[in-house]
Amino acid sequence: MVVELITKDDLETFRRMLLGDIKLLLSTSTSDNKEWLRCSDVRKMLKISPGTLQNLRINGKLKSQKVGGIHFYKLTDIENMISGKTQ
Repeated sequence: MVVELITKDDLETFRRMLLGDIKLLLSTSTSDNKEWLRCSDVRKMLKISPGTLQNLRINGKLKSQKVGGIHFYKLTDIENMISGKTQ
C-alpha cells in the first residue's frame, strides 16, 4: 500500500483550481442569452434607476411577470421597447 501525503499547499492549490473552474462555469452560463431577465439585469442593460424601471412598468411601456415577489421581464419586450415597436 502506497501512502501519499497531502500538504496544506496542495489543498490551497486544489482550492484555487476548483474556484477558477466554478467561476468559469458560472460566467459561461450567465453569458447565455436569457429569455427572462430580473430587475437588476434590466436596470444594468438599460442603465436606469429602479424608479425609472418601475415607471416603465406602471405606465405599461414594459410588461413584467411577477413570480414570488420578483418582477421578470421578457428580453424580446425590452428589445421591442428600445426599437420603438409596439405590440
